[in-house]
Amino acid sequence: MSRTLGASGPAVSPLGLGLAALGRPGYITLGHAEDFRGERSVEAMERQAHEVLEAAYHSGIRYLDAARSYGQSEAFLASWLKSRGLGSGDVVVGSKWGYTYTAGWRVDAERHEVKDHSRPTLRRQWKESQTLLGPWLRLYQIHSATFESGVLEDTGVLEELGQLRDSGVRVGLTLSGPRQAEVLRRALELRVGGSPLFSCVQATWNVLERSVGPALAEAHAAGWGVIIKEAVANGRLTARNEDPALRPLREVAEQLGTTVDAVAIAAVLAQPWVSVVLSGAATVEQLQSNLRALEVKLGDEAHERLRALTETPETYWAKRSALPWN
Repeated sequence: MSRTLGASGPAVSPLGLGLAALGRPGYITLGHAEDFRGERSVEAMERQAHEVLEAAYHSGIRYLDAARSYGQSEAFLASWLKSRGLGSGDVVVGSKWGYTYTAGWRVDAERHEVKDHSRPTLRRQWKESQTLLGPWLRLYQIHSATFESGVLEDTGVLEELGQLRDSGVRVGLTLSGPRQAEVLRRALELRVGGSPLFSCVQATWNVLERSVGPALAEAHAAGWGVIIKEAVANGRLTARNEDPALRPLREVAEQLGTTVDAVAIAAVLAQPWVSVVLSGAATVEQLQSNLRALEVKLGDEAHERLRALTETPETYWAKRSALPWN
């Protein structure tokens, strides 16, 4: 069931594990506070991260995704990789730069992260990521590239990323917000030293927010790896959300004898341009539920029913922005 991360990329599993909810005590997933049984010390969360990582590896997951701003995610991942004795070819690890974690391990922090896409931040965070993840780090991504940050027009940053690319590290970018498609198409045009700078994109696509789909198909056709995040929309496409508007999703899941999150993830896996879909599981139980997506086959009728859930990008991203840290 393995896939490749782009036309010339490494082999990866169709389902990956993202550590956004595992590396810090607060996140915007619905019900995140319930996932740690009141134990959110660094030590307790490292143990839980290791449990989920071990279950993921045992289940065949071979792509692992972290970021400098995900609290201790890189450190938790590094300590698990070392304790497991895995080699650099056993898993594919991706991380991101551009946000700095500022919550001080508090859920009620005024600001959880600060965005800065400058060249000094890239240099500092690359060194930090490389120090922790060393030989396992095979993909480094701009975290949430937008037109507003100016990162795709910063020649100094682009030159620095070009040097990373030339050293053998795959360089990618992640997207966020209602203009994902426009940013991606700009990134597809970028060349540094006469060669394409990027070879991978990570974007939000789910049954609620489909707008970036055509641009992702273009990236896939250009040989890029395509990683999908937020397949369950930060918990909105799970059993925790009792919104009556999600009735079609629940009905499809009931008919197929599976979970709503598995159906949501299966809808993403069915897209022909997808390399990896990230599970954002914070518990082993959530991971096991997500993994059921690999067994789900959605017919034309199911896809059509799920299409009725689609929101406008503006509506989707406004709702996401309103989700509380918990």
